[in-house]
Order: sequence, then C-alpha cells, then structure tokens
Amino acid sequence: MPPLGPEPIWRPIAVPPQAPVREGVAELPGTRLWYWDTGGPNADNSRAVVLLHAATQSGAGWVYQQPVLAAAGYRVIGYSRRGYYRSDPGDHENPGVAADDLYHLLAHLGVVRVDVVAAAHGGFFGLDFALSYPAQVRSLTIVSSLMGITDPDYQAMHARIRGKFFAGLPHDFQELSPSYRAGNEAGVAAWNALTKQALLGARIYPKSNHVLTREKLATIAQPTLLLTGDSDLYTPPSVLRMQARHMPHAETAVIAEAGHSPYWEQPEAFNARLLDFLARH
Repeated sequence: MPPLGPEPIWRPIAVPPQAPVREGVAELPGTRLWYWDTGGPNADNSRAVVLLHAATQSGAGWVYQQPVLAAAGYRVIGYSRRGYYRSDPGDHENPGVAADDLYHLLAHLGVVRVDVVAAAHGGFFGLDFALSYPAQVRSLTIVSSLMGITDPDYQAMHARIRGKFFAGLPHDFQELSPSYRAGNEAGVAAWNALTKQALLGARIYPKSNHVLTREKLATIAQPTLLLTGDSDLYTPPSVLRMQARHMPHAETAVIAEAGHSPYWEQPEAFNARLLDFLARH
C-alpha cells in the first residue's frame, strides 16, 4: 500500500485586534438601530464604508474587516437591521424600508457619500439603497447574494439548484464551505455563536422601494464588485456571472475555498480584493 500523502493544511486566521469605535443606538424614524463607527481624527472628511450584514449575522460579524479597513484609512460603519442584535426588535406588521433606515442612519452620522459593502440578504438592501439614493453611493460591493432578483426564470433556476430540503439544513452547512468546516473547527464555533446572537426573534423582512429585476439592476451606474466563494451553495460562480451580465459596471471575483461567507472564511483574500476595488474607485 503506498504511503498516504500529507494531510490537507488549513491555516486558521485569528481575529485581529479591533480598531477603537464609537457605538450607540440611533433614534431614527420608526426604529432604533445599533451601530458602531470607527470615525477617526478627521471623520467628517474620511471616506466612509458601510457594512450590511447577512440574514444569519448582525452588525457584530465584521470582525475581520473592521480593523483592516480602518488601518487603510477608511471610516468604517457597521449596524444591525431591525430585529437584529442590539437594534429595535422590530414589528412584523411594520417592518420598515431597509434602504430608508440606512439613509436615516447615515444622516444621523453625518455621512453624505459612502461605499456600500453588503453580504447575502444585505445585498438586497444595498442594491435598493443604490437605486433609491444613487447620489450617496460611491461604489457597491455585493457579496454572495441572490440580490433579490424577482424575474421568474431566475427564481426558477434557484429552485432547481437548492431543493425544498435545503431550508431545513443547519445554517453552518448552508453557508460555510466543506473545506472551512473540515479545517477550522474553532472558526465554525465562533461563526455559530454570532449567528445565535444575531436574531432577537423571528426574522423581520424589511420592505424595498424597488422591485429588483435584472432590467432595474442594469440601471445602476456606480462601480460594482460582485464577489462570491467557489463553494457557495446560494451564489456559485456560474450564478455570479449571470448576475454580472446584467450589470454593465460590474466586475467579478471568486474566493477559493469559501462558501456563502467568504469575508469570514477567507478574510485575507476577501480583504485584499475589497481594498483593491475601493482603491481603484
């Protein structure tokens, strides 16, 4: 019997020390949202990046990005949407419009123009924000997102690639790649802990100002980065390319050995790609 080869090597990335932040709960029309803001010595003039979390996470889940973006000179802002960690628990009968909530939060913080980085379900609201308030968006980064596209053929395609059974699977199976789950037990546990903390109750589904169709997304003029993991079960690379065909200002990137949470699974590769995109725009 031939000798076995070396075991696969996975190098877990430790969570870096976080940059100092100012945090609070913003009193906004119809809701109260928890936020954090790295600010800085010249916060009013620093280029601001706002991070929109996935459905299974909250504003507390960007620990790999916050210090890296701050060290690069950006003012970094994260927040929890209605019904998520430390924000208003929300009302299912009056879920609000997520893009409008973000608009009011940025006004509360004195931010006029922003780079939007939105993951998964957060991508729905990042796109709606860009359509609703285009003058305030410098660039868009949409990460592993179905994008809320309502075209029937697009919805049917997603029904084909994930059967009805999929919704009943554990979140870490749905969203973290097999490579990550095999190689980083502590990272999976930390991700699950953030997921458990994220939702305050049943999920709130905010409204949108726009019905998101491929035709509508084609009107977005801001530079856009569409990014996914090569093992993403929601937005595999082929779906990412389909999305990009309808967004003339979009470029794409695929992160190796990552699933639906590439910013968590492969933060070094994700951050390098994001910083390169921001620097070019």
